[in-house]
Amino acid sequence: MIAYKISKNAKILFVGINPHPGSYRRGVPFSNNKMFWYLLNRAGLLQEAESDLKDDRLLKEIYEKKFLPEYKLNFVNLVDRPTIDVTELKKGEEEAGVRRVLRIIRTYQPKVVCFIGKIAFNTFYGIRKCDWGWQAEIGGAKVYLMHFPIRGPASARIRQLREVKRASSVAND
Repeated sequence: MIAYKISKNAKILFVGINPHPGSYRRGVPFSNNKMFWYLLNRAGLLQEAESDLKDDRLLKEIYEKKFLPEYKLNFVNLVDRPTIDVTELKKGEEEAGVRRVLRIIRTYQPKVVCFIGKIAFNTFYGIRKCDWGWQAEIGGAKVYLMHFPIRGPASARIRQLREVKRASSVAND
């Protein structure tokens, strides 16, 4: 099970759709394919040795002890149930998660909310079409839609994460 890292006034709240069974088992988001963690590191949101991110035990320690207190990053999924593919999710299964994320944004006031992929974004908003990049604010938080980290060129995702990082450093200051 993944314990979500949530705190008041975080720099960034990352919102995913649901965990992969491997990530769920490890208790760390995106730990089944660690590309998300490498991208966070390469974009300067983390300052960790990449070899530590590759090691499941050390990655869990980073997530549990540094992700929130040191880096001021939060993470939550819309659906807690793990699936290998999002097509396994049932219609309406996300409703409680959407309410939870809205409550988290309003209560904890992250500077930036970053949706990880169009599926998470479209599921949250109940829409089918959207564009990458900056979106309308939610409860005073800037909102960004980044590409899903697994497919496509890493350089594009690193640029997106750097943009989010810059905004999180100046937002609400």
